[in-house]
Amino acid sequence: MAIHPQYAKPLQEFLAYLVQERGFSAHTSRAYESDLTQFLDYCQDRLNAKPLAQITRNDIRDFLGSLLRYGYERASVSRKLSAVKSFFRFLVRTRMVPFNPTRPVKGPSIEKRLPGFLSQFQVAQALEPCGDTESELRNSAIMETLYGSGLRAAELVGLNLSDIDFENETIRVRGKGAKERILPLGRQEKEALQRYLAKRKHKAAEPVFLNRHGGRLTTRSVQNIVRRMLRRVAGVTATNPHALRHAFATHLLERGADLRAVQELLGHASLSTTQVYTHLTIERLKKVYDKAHPRSGSAK
Repeated sequence: MAIHPQYAKPLQEFLAYLVQERGFSAHTSRAYESDLTQFLDYCQDRLNAKPLAQITRNDIRDFLGSLLRYGYERASVSRKLSAVKSFFRFLVRTRMVPFNPTRPVKGPSIEKRLPGFLSQFQVAQALEPCGDTESELRNSAIMETLYGSGLRAAELVGLNLSDIDFENETIRVRGKGAKERILPLGRQEKEALQRYLAKRKHKAAEPVFLNRHGGRLTTRSVQNIVRRMLRRVAGVTATNPHALRHAFATHLLERGADLRAVQELLGHASLSTTQVYTHLTIERLKKVYDKAHPRSGSAK
């Protein structure tokens, strides 16, 4: 279904605002476009193309209810509501609508799930060198960099050679919203990168991690590489790049790192986002305690 003409212009102006003023990536902009197109299709089909200026909070709630009835996960519904809220905030600010009907609307409650956990021993196994061909050295460097600097997959594939300062042992990362942060370059991470770059055929290519044709590696390729590498390890509960980012944060906290320092290393805007890793650490410690302490109630 094509978007109704009265919705098309506000949507395009909002998407342009996300990229040009907020610095969002094309990938993030497309995600917003997908969620908002679904909402606008609902307005057109179920609300008879009701003007945006006349949308009410009950219309928004009915939209969310329809998503839940169709079987969408609560987290997905909350994400779509967040997109609609951002859209209406923009419409109010640009005076396309007189009020924001989403303000009093709350998303469905979501059970907080802790991220899959990788122990220090499991990570050490996953980072064991697997060969000395260019692709094998690249894969090892990918694993070391994801874990050594706690990068997101998109941040990893966006790395250029100019971002790595081997002399000062730092790495420059472009995170969400085009925000840059400078991170320490760990010794083993540094050595893995140097081994890979020394073996790399396309010496002049600017991206750090290349595919076999000499182009920049994609996030999908990184996901596949990490999945293969982690599946070699017994007992892993997660096999995606974010599992290594989780492990990076959790292991730092387990070894006494300050929570705010970990927040800066991860590039989190809010401390509350980082605090999930303290919950993970506490839950793991509880399991250790219950299993080992003679007066825990469950120790044998």
